[in-house]
Amino acid sequence: MKTFKNILLLGAALLGLTQGVVHGADFPIKDKQITLIVPFAAGGPTDRVARDLSEALRKSLGVAVVVENDAGGPGGLIGASKLVRSAPDGYTLLVHHIAMGIFPSLVKNLPFKIDGDFEYLGMINDVPMTLIGKPQLPANTYKELKTWVTQNKGQVNLANAGLASASQLCGMLWQATIQVELATVPYKGTAPAMTDLIGGQVDLMCDQTTSTSSQIEAKKVKAFGVTTLKRLTTPALKDLATLDEQGEKGFNVTIWHGLYGPKGMPADVALKINSALKTALKDPEFIKKQEGLGAVVITDKRSEPAEHKRFVLSEVARWAPVIKGAAVYAD
Repeated sequence: MKTFKNILLLGAALLGLTQGVVHGADFPIKDKQITLIVPFAAGGPTDRVARDLSEALRKSLGVAVVVENDAGGPGGLIGASKLVRSAPDGYTLLVHHIAMGIFPSLVKNLPFKIDGDFEYLGMINDVPMTLIGKPQLPANTYKELKTWVTQNKGQVNLANAGLASASQLCGMLWQATIQVELATVPYKGTAPAMTDLIGGQVDLMCDQTTSTSSQIEAKKVKAFGVTTLKRLTTPALKDLATLDEQGEKGFNVTIWHGLYGPKGMPADVALKINSALKTALKDPEFIKKQEGLGAVVITDKRSEPAEHKRFVLSEVARWAPVIKGAAVYAD
């Protein structure tokens, strides 16, 4: 009799523990919204990607998906850290870019582990970059630009959107490629950097097509090349030559975005979110919006969690020597 009573008590305890567990069959609850953390300010490139994705996920999951901007720290460290501390129930996710692949090399006291504190839910897109300059530059071609930069390197400056930003990474790689060190001017985001570039306060910037396409099309900046190995098909950029074909052989930088959850999410919940993501990546409206920004929606195996994680870890290895060579670190 006593043994039977103990079994009943154990069963009740186990039931109590499982009542708070979210399962894929119940996810998402219709009256509960999903939050996408964007670790950068509203209006920036990653924010635009996340807002397009939120609408596609809403259609797929049938619940509200809202964007929450938690900017701050090198490479969006504050927002990423917030995700790690969130409940692993699938209702708080993170949209982040290439900084996930450089955190281990950039931040000395990283408050999380790239390989252990995230659930990888699939990649979203690849975003090419463009090398652009202020409209007053004397150079009109990449060859002329390279000559001008080499001859005036002591007076030329290169803007970026801040530490661990996509524009900083591209700028570092370009300087290493042409073997010219320029004065860099960090800003708190892409928008103020672009404003000063258009106004002529800074000379050059390498940034994502999500930010530069409209400025190039409006002829507010000069465009000198795209950072992919193949030319882009976007109407505003289809005639812009790659840096590779203009002599910088092998120069290839894309700023990718991925979707993440905190470690410990139930496997069936993670699977359901990944399924919704893959549906979103096939949504014609989402694809059209991304193509309009010059972004390429992921169609390969990187949309799968395991391949997403493998790719990010390969990026950690790729960028480590670049960051070390530039001696750029954050506490």
